[in-house]
Amino acid sequence: MATMSQTWTIFTVVIGLAVQLCIGEKYPEKSCAIWSSHGPVVQRGTSFTVYCTFNCKCKGSMYSDHPPTLQSHNVFNSTTIYFNVTNITKNRTYSCRCKCPSPLDPCGLDISAGYLLERPENISCIYKVKDNESGVVSCTWNRGRDTFLRNSSKLCVRTVSKSHADTEFNVSSRGTDFPSASFTVTSSVQLISVWVLAQNPLGSQVSIPINYTLSDIAMPSTPALGQPECSSRECIVKVELPVKAQHLEIQYRTEAQTWTSSPDSGVQMSSVQVRSISSLEPYMLYHFRARSKFSSGLWSQWSANISSWTQEEAPAKELDVWYAELTSDSKSRVYWKELNISTARGKIIEYNVSVYSQNSGLVFVNKESISADARDYSVPFCTDCEVTVWARNSKGLSPPARIKTHHTKAKSTQFVPPQDVVRQVTADNHSVTISWRKHDTAPLHSAYVLEWYPEGHKLEELRWIRLGRKDNHAVITDIKPCECYEGAVYVLNNESSVSRTRFTVSTLESAPEVGPSVQETIEGNKVKVTWTEIPTGQRGGCVTNYTIYLENDSGELRPYAIPASKRMHTIKDLSPASYSLWMTASTAKGEGPECQKVKFFIQQETQLSPLLVCAVAAPIVLFLVCVYQCSALKQRLWVYFQCVMLDDVPDPANSKWAQQCTQEKGKMNLQLPPSNSSVTEEEEEPILVDVEELPKQSSDICTLTLSPQTSRSPESELATLAYPLTTYIKSFSHDSDSSDHTQTSLDTNTTVGYISSHGPENMDEEYQEEEEEEFVEMLGFFPSHNIFTEPLEFGGKLTLNTVKIDCSDIFQNS
Repeated sequence: MATMSQTWTIFTVVIGLAVQLCIGEKYPEKSCAIWSSHGPVVQRGTSFTVYCTFNCKCKGSMYSDHPPTLQSHNVFNSTTIYFNVTNITKNRTYSCRCKCPSPLDPCGLDISAGYLLERPENISCIYKVKDNESGVVSCTWNRGRDTFLRNSSKLCVRTVSKSHADTEFNVSSRGTDFPSASFTVTSSVQLISVWVLAQNPLGSQVSIPINYTLSDIAMPSTPALGQPECSSRECIVKVELPVKAQHLEIQYRTEAQTWTSSPDSGVQMSSVQVRSISSLEPYMLYHFRARSKFSSGLWSQWSANISSWTQEEAPAKELDVWYAELTSDSKSRVYWKELNISTARGKIIEYNVSVYSQNSGLVFVNKESISADARDYSVPFCTDCEVTVWARNSKGLSPPARIKTHHTKAKSTQFVPPQDVVRQVTADNHSVTISWRKHDTAPLHSAYVLEWYPEGHKLEELRWIRLGRKDNHAVITDIKPCECYEGAVYVLNNESSVSRTRFTVSTLESAPEVGPSVQETIEGNKVKVTWTEIPTGQRGGCVTNYTIYLENDSGELRPYAIPASKRMHTIKDLSPASYSLWMTASTAKGEGPECQKVKFFIQQETQLSPLLVCAVAAPIVLFLVCVYQCSALKQRLWVYFQCVMLDDVPDPANSKWAQQCTQEKGKMNLQLPPSNSSVTEEEEEPILVDVEELPKQSSDICTLTLSPQTSRSPESELATLAYPLTTYIKSFSHDSDSSDHTQTSLDTNTTVGYISSHGPENMDEEYQEEEEEEFVEMLGFFPSHNIFTEPLEFGGKLTLNTVKIDCSDIFQNS
């Protein structure tokens, strides 16, 4: 055996040398020749030897792979070396080098390592019928494991026609990982037999033959769908069949549904089939597909999907509405959720809102269109009213969604608020479970509503869910960590809230990061402290309370605990001292840092000395006594006071006297002779305008009479009428060279609405003369102007522009 092995080795070397001599003659530029004992392709896991023979005398070396790695070789003779390769598992490259006198290139060898082919199996063929004349047979098979070598395969076919004629041919395969082959047959072929021949450099394999009856593998060509025509509940689909088939299947679905098959009603003789798909939902995007089949054989491939919308219908369900009352103004807000596509039955184009009161009827209805994107609307505040919301699409309105605006408290045990409300934060810190203890005595038609919103943002981010009578918990999601949420659990009876229980909740709660911003206002011996809320991102959760710390200059510290809902607190009865004040906020996790300290000072209250009060009051009292004793000074001060404190003056044109003058002549002239420079009692027949001030009565009534002191006719005498008291002064001033005094008509108590042109007949003349004397003495300081130098004309309407109030002359000669 040893002799045999040695002989084989020598033989191999000789053959290699011969080959290399031939190569060397052909390619003299190589410095060596390299070969393998098993050739360039070997099976993985085998062992072999690589030889190198050099063309010059030199010391050679052998390398493997790239970059080249020096291998420990063996010397066969003076020109040949070799290297033993054991259990090869991948493709390798070997090369040899030596330094020859003349520069020559090294030599190299690529060794491919792979596996033998496995027998092809799982041959599957389909007969695709194009028309009534011919069709295409397509076959696929499983080639087996990867050989890591170049493989080739072909499909061998034998056909049998109706005339029992046999035909055999080969078809080259396509693809390497998933090989396949196709060939055309006529309609006369009934049977086929197929097998696969596979080859690679290490060998070949042949599969087991498979026999087919073409009618069993026949498949119609893929149908073509036309665009469906849809109403709100039905779609008409047209299907074009390339070849006549006995079965047709149409499937449909929405985007979120699985495929549903329409019942197969049989195929008509025409190549275009019309099918009706019913029981569809309004305003839905449906996808359709179809396939066909002969009486035997295989179903065709599905057609391409065709999509179409069904038409709209009026919304089928009322909106989910909720109501929030505002405290800042007389407005409230109603909220609603968007209808899903199945209940909306169309594209919502607008919303309508109305408010109805049983007492006053329709209170409010929106005049402008409410956008389809809106989810809330402001309505007037109304107690015990009903808010109704509708959604509209192109086909009509949704059923009305109603909610009562009043929130009454429980009046009986059957409407007890939810008890033992518990907040449980889940592990992901983005959802919270709210649970409560329900009451079995609640009516069957009662329900719960759970609402929640970020603290201070109820109007902007209010959310709610409706629950049944038997529910006692709910999970609220999308909770932001470290943010406080407020909420309430409502008990509803016929959409009217009869009771509620409030709660606050937060996740990942911590103590506040900063303190509130404080501002103080000093008011005597008390200080009013106001502060603003901590920013949301720095609260650390729900603030439970605030604490005000007040420290005086003696170091005495007093804390004041304030509820979290307040923003102002007044500290009273502070002693005069210097104070420092600061605040903190607290959550369930602890107290936050203090804010910036503010300092203020409470001063000692100053009290007026009794001696100083007496010194100021004594002159005032003395002055008032003097005024009271001097009648002339008292009258003058009263005139000043009447000029300053004027009441509202009525329009004399509305008086009875002015109306009477208009009715008689339309104009009334009082011709008065010129007066002298003084006013005395001794003048004969003077024409004076007297102002009589009657004693003040309980009803504050006075009379005013304009009485010429000359002869009066009985016809012109009018009874004096009493009217409410007012102040009225009429002054006419005219310059005169010969007079230093002025006659002035003082009307201090003018009758509102009536001015008589005649005096009262029952006036006491002596009393009147005494009053005139005192009156003349008192008015000695007035300017010397005669007010009757010209006749007084009262024509047309007597207005305030004619009767003026002028007190300036009173002070000219004072």
